[in-house]
Amino acid sequence: MREYWMSIISVFAFFVFPHFIFCLSNEEIQLNSQLISINQHVPKVNSHRIFDIEIHGILLWASMGFLMPAGILTIRLSNTEECSTIKLKILFYLHGTLQVLSVVLATAGAVLSIKSFENLFNNNHQRIGLALYIAIYVQFFMGFRRPKRGSKGRSVWYFFHWLLGTTICLAGIINTYTGLNAYNQRTSKPISLWTIIFTAQISFMGLFYLFQDKWEYIQKQGVILDNNETITPQVEIVVTQNDEQKMIMRTESGRKSNALGTFFSRNNVLNKLFQQT
Repeated sequence: MREYWMSIISVFAFFVFPHFIFCLSNEEIQLNSQLISINQHVPKVNSHRIFDIEIHGILLWASMGFLMPAGILTIRLSNTEECSTIKLKILFYLHGTLQVLSVVLATAGAVLSIKSFENLFNNNHQRIGLALYIAIYVQFFMGFRRPKRGSKGRSVWYFFHWLLGTTICLAGIINTYTGLNAYNQRTSKPISLWTIIFTAQISFMGLFYLFQDKWEYIQKQGVILDNNETITPQVEIVVTQNDEQKMIMRTESGRKSNALGTFFSRNNVLNKLFQQT
């Protein structure tokens, strides 16, 4: 009886197993052929395309990753108390020059991307880049259409100019990182060194940005008056009333605000004074 079942199993294995192995081999062959066909349809990045990607990255790094933050740091230097009229003009024109150069380099990068790349906008880098291109041109024309100081729309213009410029700068820094990641995916080249360099540069600019508001305050911490009182910043406000000038001194004890905070605080004080009169 045992020999009978063994013979049946042998016959079953002889006829079934080869067919099963043949099916597995066919499925493996089909899977490999599909993978080969998929790889053939993946766009290969040649040396010329890699060069275009690198030039695009350098242009946008210099534009939104360096010149634009440098322009913001430059104009913030004009908020110091020691800033004279001549120095103010120099800083203003330097700020404008840096921003114009930033727009020129960004335009060159945009032209290169339109000419050489597949603009499918199926990734975050391309979507953020498109929004940045639109925003920088809006900011560029806003800079040339600023109202005169003291005019009615100057406050609104100043707020939106500051808000849009800060947003563009932050989004440009983020998109530089996404661009490095996209470069690594397309070319398989390492980006660790470039990421470290860019991070070190942005960190230095960020520390300098924060240090600008506190430098005068830090210097005054070691200055003591004769009555053992520490010098505190003062704001002078001149209000015209019945053809007479009234000088009001407001002392801010131990606080150094930034340019935007000072702008709004002064306007609030003026509004209160006008309401009282």
